[in-house]
Parts: sequence; structure tokens; C-alpha cells
Amino acid sequence: MKIALKVITNAKKREIKMEGSSLKIKLISSPGEGKANQELVNFLSSMFGVKKSEIKIIRGEKERKKLLSLPLDEEVFRRIIEKIQRLQ
Repeated sequence: MKIALKVITNAKKREIKMEGSSLKIKLISSPGEGKANQELVNFLSSMFGVKKSEIKIIRGEKERKKLLSLPLDEEVFRRIIEKIQRLQ
């Protein structure tokens, strides 16, 4: 499944939430040298229980707005997001 998201770097804590049909993700890392992208892949891997190698940045590697590919179907994705939001 393809997911549009907006990444906020240099945040105090990691956070993930839905905003309309896209995700808003806060990361601790700075955007330089690909650190934020690496943290993004690690964070999503742990949140969705998928391998890091299965998460692909399709568009926006050097931008805040990104398009990612995750090996999940939409129903599983929605359930995981709802569970995460209840815990935050």
C-alpha cells in the first residue's frame, strides 16, 4: 500500500497520527545526512511490524512530504493506526 505522510524533524518525542488521508510523523533526528529517513524507516518498521527492507520511499526522500510503500493492506493499516492513537 502507498501512504502519503508529512515528517516533522527535531521533535521532542516520536509520534504518529492520521491527518485526513495521510500520516503526520514526528521524529527526533535532524534531517541532515539521511538520519531522519533512517529513523523514519526504523520507526515505521517497529510500529507496523514489517522488515525495514520492505519499506520504500517512493517520492520525497529529501522533503518533508513523502510517499512510502508498505507491505500492508488498508484494513490492517487502519487497525494498527487506531491502536497506536489510543496508546498515545
